[in-house]
Amino acid sequence: MSAATIGILGRCAHCQRTLLLEPWQLNAIAINEPFTCSHCENTLQLNDPKQIRRFKSLDSLALLRASTLVMVCTALLVALVMEWVGMLSVMEQLNFSLLAIFVYFAVVRFARHRQHITLTLEAAKAHVD
Repeated sequence: MSAATIGILGRCAHCQRTLLLEPWQLNAIAINEPFTCSHCENTLQLNDPKQIRRFKSLDSLALLRASTLVMVCTALLVALVMEWVGMLSVMEQLNFSLLAIFVYFAVVRFARHRQHITLTLEAAKAHVD
């Protein structure tokens, strides 16, 4: 998955440019490692606790789409079996299926909206080894 599909941007504290974060930069942010800006070559790091929490919450959004897909497929299969057994009419099964598909697309849209964030990257503090 590329950074463009993830939609995470970073704003450099030095040059004030917005960067499309590469996967290796996202990995550096995840393990709290500084990295260099691709424009001004200064060292950057994510230090804001609120943004760190929001960045780490993206992991749960990745599972949301897959689990919603499994839920919708199960619901469609159950509705199909209920219609086949005679517990639902064809029209009720169609309405149920359309509702399940609508819920899936609403959840996917919500997840994509939550993924598009711009992180404020601050100057990295010197590491003491």
